[in-house]
Amino acid sequence: MATRGAPEITIKVPSAVSSLALGLDDALCVGSDDGSVRWYKLPSGRVLRAIKPLGEEISSIAWSHPSKDDVSNVWVSSGRRVLSFPVESHKMIISVEDATTTLDIGEDEEDLVNEARSKNGKYLAFGTDSGSVGTIELSSGKIFRMKSGHTTVCGCVKFVPDRPNELLSGGFDSALLHFDIGQGSVLSRFDVTAPPPTAGVSLSPPFVLSLAISTTGLLAASTADGRVWLGGGGEKRSIPQGAKKKRSRKWEGLREEEGLWMQVADGPVVAVAFRDNERLVTCSLLGAVTEFDISRNVQGNLETAKRWSAAATSLEKVNAMSISRSWLVLGGFGKDGKGIIEAWRDVTDTPAQSL
Repeated sequence: MATRGAPEITIKVPSAVSSLALGLDDALCVGSDDGSVRWYKLPSGRVLRAIKPLGEEISSIAWSHPSKDDVSNVWVSSGRRVLSFPVESHKMIISVEDATTTLDIGEDEEDLVNEARSKNGKYLAFGTDSGSVGTIELSSGKIFRMKSGHTTVCGCVKFVPDRPNELLSGGFDSALLHFDIGQGSVLSRFDVTAPPPTAGVSLSPPFVLSLAISTTGLLAASTADGRVWLGGGGEKRSIPQGAKKKRSRKWEGLREEEGLWMQVADGPVVAVAFRDNERLVTCSLLGAVTEFDISRNVQGNLETAKRWSAAATSLEKVNAMSISRSWLVLGGFGKDGKGIIEAWRDVTDTPAQSL
């Protein structure tokens, strides 16, 4: 397995980076603990635009590109609210008054929004501290909450690709919940259990920290005890020529018998993301980054092989990761508690090493 060198770009910001997201044309939007947001265009580290602190930590950022004729927006989650800001603006410094939309999502004063994800510029999915899961119809601002949710913090949500009415969430109750959005009901669930302790060492509970679903329906879910679960039951796979495969009534990604556990770190795996349908990137809390090739053997079972690894150089702790075809970006804080962003260009020709 090859090892990547130091990041090509290191950017320092005044407050710890809490979230970030890559957009079109190497655009990067970065949120911080102090509620501020900054725009960059990689590889430059110069701030193009900034949002004054919104009062509470920026817990998530989602780019929204509805269509060629509509204005692109960035949705940011801060405290109980999700706010939309235009990507293009004549102002260098933006304030909360410039938000085109502000929605209060929390069910009470302490119910903070942890993640909001965009779908086709028409809907947002969200999860909150109370465990609530729901969607927002952006044209009307109407909020739809699922009938049931997590028993504690819901930290991550994802729309299921090619399944417009299905949503997946992960929580600190170590559960993965798969919803029918229209009915608000749970279609399936997977409860993550901790492995037996090794040599008397007990790791963190298996809280679900991050989710990723490939365009073919392959699931990756990371946990606080250093593992990643690949769920292959919902993956669209090629079939022999002339054969017919009936489309499943629902996504089957949580079928435990079609999954594979990977131990990828000694501590929490804070982020997972697919570069494409066969390449998965993971990042630990301490900044250990690994890319895996994912394939199936002759029996059809999932297999993984490490392609390369890298390590953050200035980051003490990583809070967020975003990847594109061109970049891999980490955000968190250094030893002094101030924010740091590290970015590597994509490398696609590194040979993989089987596990």
